[in-house]
Amino acid sequence: MSASEQIAKNARVAGNILKTLSNESRSTILYKIHDALKANAAQIEAANRVDLAAAISSGLSPSLIKRLDLFKGDKFDTMLQGIKDVADLEDPVGQVKMARELDEGLTLYQVTSPIGVLLVIFESRPEVIANITALCIKSGNAGILKGGKESVNTFREMARVVNDTIAANVKTTGVPVGAVQLIETRQDVNDLLSQDELIDLVVPRGSNALVRNIKNNTKIPVLGHADGICSVYADEFADLEKAKRITLDAKTNYPAGCNAMETLLINPKCNQWWEVLENLSRQGEVTLHVTSDVKTAYIAKLKELNRFDDVVSSRIVDINENEDFDKEFLSLDCAVKFIGSTLEAIQHINLHSSRHTDSIVTENKDNAESFMKGVDSSGVYWNASTRFADGFRYGFGTEVGISTSKIHARGPVGLDGLVIYQYQIRGDGQVASDYLGAGGNKAFIHKDLDVKNITL
Repeated sequence: MSASEQIAKNARVAGNILKTLSNESRSTILYKIHDALKANAAQIEAANRVDLAAAISSGLSPSLIKRLDLFKGDKFDTMLQGIKDVADLEDPVGQVKMARELDEGLTLYQVTSPIGVLLVIFESRPEVIANITALCIKSGNAGILKGGKESVNTFREMARVVNDTIAANVKTTGVPVGAVQLIETRQDVNDLLSQDELIDLVVPRGSNALVRNIKNNTKIPVLGHADGICSVYADEFADLEKAKRITLDAKTNYPAGCNAMETLLINPKCNQWWEVLENLSRQGEVTLHVTSDVKTAYIAKLKELNRFDDVVSSRIVDINENEDFDKEFLSLDCAVKFIGSTLEAIQHINLHSSRHTDSIVTENKDNAESFMKGVDSSGVYWNASTRFADGFRYGFGTEVGISTSKIHARGPVGLDGLVIYQYQIRGDGQVASDYLGAGGNKAFIHKDLDVKNITL
């Protein structure tokens, strides 16, 4: 038996145990993991500093270094809070979604159940190990996790804490060793991608190249997104202050995030539209990749107002229309284009976006509704920053990733996206041959029941 097959089999065995445990048991181990990670913060931070130093010396891009830094701002504390938030969520397993009386004493139920075994592959964001561990255990799924080589030391230290905590509490919680397994090498991933009989879902989190490579090398279903090309459209009826706040936040709050604005579409009829661009340049230090008509109008207007200076000039570049509208900058850069109508904005976004998250800024309800119905993305917003596209902000506790697929889960994937369902029939000795369609004469009742009043 190969090493990859053994890992997958161990996960399958652990998953079969995990899905039978009570919500209390699954939540209890999450609290213990939270406490252990918090208690080992100093060791984890030391490991993270080693990764950061190596990343800087190797010339890793600033956007990836930001993702790698686990202790920047409140990232570590937010990660810990996410574990507790997931633990406190309602149990996603065993929820009755449909109940139908087929006949007296014969009832059909649709009940949520874990997907099974998840293979989650991510790149330089070390907090993902805690996010995925929490979501997997809470949803009754076994997880096999692979972190990026950039965060290998942080990954190892957090993996040690997680595995030691699970092993130390097997007797009290029942959560088995093997519920969360952590692998390090690319070869491990390649080998596991062939285990389609044991692994149920692959979730790649990272670059377009990573996601494409995974999809091209496995028969296992893949849930995820390639790029985060998010657009904001400032409509002719946009409130100027809202437009300035939303675009500044969407671009600069976390430029390396997959939910950051990469394209700004502006209707030239928008009141004082140039202030939106100037605000991005001056307050956000954003370099604007502008079309020729935007450049001409923008410079002319600022010169007219005596506000064109070296700061603004240094942050204007000519756009490469063959690339920039399809590009995830992950930096303080933004493509800018004039758009004449909501319909044109919809058409542009559907042509160039990655179907992640897009937003319209407008006070016109009809335009907003048209935009939200017409844009084919997993998240479509009205007068809100694209940065809200996040499982934590949605109240999911955390997320396993963002799905732009049109399968069972779309957008930020929390607990609901990690369960599927099974059909259960509870009877009293009935056989199909007594009923119409299978040789008998009895008719089915097919009476729908109120699931609010049902507890299995």
